[in-house]
This record gives sequence, structure tokens and C-alpha cells, in this order.
Amino acid sequence: MTPDQKFARWVKYSSALFIVLFAYFLLADTVMPLTPQAMATRVITKVAPRISGQITQVYVRNNQQVHKGDVLFEIDPTPYQLAVEQAKIDLEQAIQDNEQLDASITAAQADVDANQILVVQKVREAKRLDKLFTRNGVSQQQRDDALSNATATKANLMAAQARLKELQVRRGATDQENITVKMAQNRLQQAELNLSYTKVKAEHDGVITNLQLMVGTFANTGTPLIALVDTGLDIIADFREKSLRNFSRDTPALITFDRDPGHLYTATVSTIDAGVSSGQFDANGSLASPTSSNRWVRDAQRIRLHLSLNRSLPDSLPTGARATVQLIPQQPLFAWFAHMQIHALSLLHYIY
Repeated sequence: MTPDQKFARWVKYSSALFIVLFAYFLLADTVMPLTPQAMATRVITKVAPRISGQITQVYVRNNQQVHKGDVLFEIDPTPYQLAVEQAKIDLEQAIQDNEQLDASITAAQADVDANQILVVQKVREAKRLDKLFTRNGVSQQQRDDALSNATATKANLMAAQARLKELQVRRGATDQENITVKMAQNRLQQAELNLSYTKVKAEHDGVITNLQLMVGTFANTGTPLIALVDTGLDIIADFREKSLRNFSRDTPALITFDRDPGHLYTATVSTIDAGVSSGQFDANGSLASPTSSNRWVRDAQRIRLHLSLNRSLPDSLPTGARATVQLIPQQPLFAWFAHMQIHALSLLHYIY
């Protein structure tokens, strides 16, 4: 066989191998898709204080496991303790003011009672003098004076009743209905709430990471100071759109992690995202910005899906750990090829 014939044979073999591999990858991407664009994620809570103040104690260290309710750090409570004391004083003052109102109401009620007696007396006297006037028993002046006195006492009674009503409204039926007391109680509750906020606690179980907090730091309201990594694990994987057309929720999958080469973990597709950021547009009043490209074949869009492991990992994975995900088809032959495919890649993780 001449060298040209040998070269031609190798060209045929290489072409045949290329066609077989191309057909395999084309088929694999359709019926048993795999993606290396996957990672382990955890919810990161940015712990921020609800009040401002200087930090006096830090109770955690970097990469420490904490539980819900554990105190992470403490803000100087002194100004907030003083605020509580002031609120208590204001409440006591409001209660004392109510006691003074009670005394004023008693006096006003006595004034009303006295004016009612006086009104009855003056009205009776005016009626008597009016009868005497018709018989010429008294003068016009005496009759008019009696009527004026009766009218004046009625006006005094109405004024006394108005003062009594005003005091009763200010007082309220009980301390709980008194506006001044309710406002003082509200300020006390707010001061006590702010005092409780001086101890910043973990809202869920997790791990403290990238801790840069030190005693003496001034904390501002709403400014994150600690990152709390949740214990719950979520595996996200990005697949091309066409690769997911035959797969849906509850599809079985196999996952291999870069940090654990050679090992496969069974998982299940839990959810598939409803969209991606490129499909989200802000209503900002601007005109549309159509995408321009000179490429004949555009990059494939990827859709994100979430997977849940069927068993726990032997070691806790850090958030952001890279993974490779293989979806398992229902057809047995393709499922066998999928197992072989992901197993081969898991072994390659020993190298890269």
C-alpha cells in the first residue's frame, strides 16, 4: 500500500469518526443533555442592624456555625436604655396627669351640681316674681332682675357642663382610652423594641462567613455587617432551551461535583425558572433597543433549573461549588449512555 493510499485511509477513518462523534453529541444534546454550567448555591442573608450605634461585643467568629436566635453582635445599649427610662417617666407623668384630671373632674362635677341647684332656685324665684308682677305685687325692675338672674345661672350651668365634658374627654373612660397614656405607652414599647434590637440575632441556622466585624465599629441602620450562609442547599444548572423540551419537573438527574471527583449523586429536578434576565424589560419610558449582531448563528439561550439531592452530602458544600449535571431520559438505552457519560466526566475531575 502506497503512502497516498494510507493517508487516504486515515482521512476516511477520521472523517467517519468525526461523523460518528458529531452524530453522538447531536443526539446526546437532545435526548440525554448534560451541562457543566452548574453550581451549589445557598441563600445568603445580609445581617444588618435595625438601629444605629457603636458595636460593643462580637459573639461569633469567621466560619462559625450558628443557630436561629443566637446573638451575633451587640450594639451599645446605653442610649436605648436611657430612652426606655425616659419613656417610663413620660408614662408615669401621663398617669399623674390623669389623677389630676380626676380631681379636676370631681371639682367640675361639684360645680355643675351647684349650678343646677342655683338654676332651680333662680327659675323658681323668677316665676314667683312674674306672678307677683301680674298682680302689681313687685316692680318691673325686680321682675326683670329675677329673669336675668335665672338666665345667667342657666348660662353658668351650661359653661360648667362644657368644662366637665372637656375634662371627661381628655381623661377618657379608662387609662387605656386616654390618648396621652396611649401615646406614652407606645413610646415605651418602641423604646423597649429598640433596646431589644441592640442584640442582633441570627434569623435562621447557618454559617458566618467573611467576617470583618470588630468591636468599636459604628453600625448604621440597614447597613449589612455580616453574611449568614443558610444550611439549605440548592443546585442550579443552565441548559440550552432545546435540550429541555423533552424534560420537565421531577426528572431524575445525576450530579458530580468538582470537589468530589469520581462520585455521582442522584437528584431530581425541582423547578424550572420561568424566564431569564434578558427577557425582562423596565418600563423606563425609553425606546426599545433591538439586539444587533452580525453572526449568522447566535448563541443558544440557556434556561436555569433547580435540583434537589436525594441524599445529603458527606461534607457540607460551600456555596458556589461547581458541578456537572446529567439529566436521565426514560428510555433505558439512552439512560445507560447518560450514566456512562456523566461517570466518565466525574473521573475526568481527578485531572482538572
